[in-house]
Amino acid sequence: MPLLFLMRLQHVQLPVRVADRREVRYVSVLVATGLIEAEITTLKATARYAASQVATVIRITEDGLAEIAKMGDVPQFVKTSMRFARGLRLM
Repeated sequence: MPLLFLMRLQHVQLPVRVADRREVRYVSVLVATGLIEAEITTLKATARYAASQVATVIRITEDGLAEIAKMGDVPQFVKTSMRFARGLRLM
């Protein structure tokens, strides 16, 4: 969930390095949509290991901050998102 990752970014000191594959993918989505500025680097592959990527998130853009503000209350956002994702009604 790139938007939940974006919300997590507002609580860490930037710049921050991201090495988890899934989170690097979130970073690429957020960069593509203009919500953050980041550098994504591919590390060189060795003979036995495939290349991996790391990202350095530099800042959250004004559009990113506006998106966070639109989402409002995190617990309510997560609850609603999960309801739609699973087709469940949460109380």
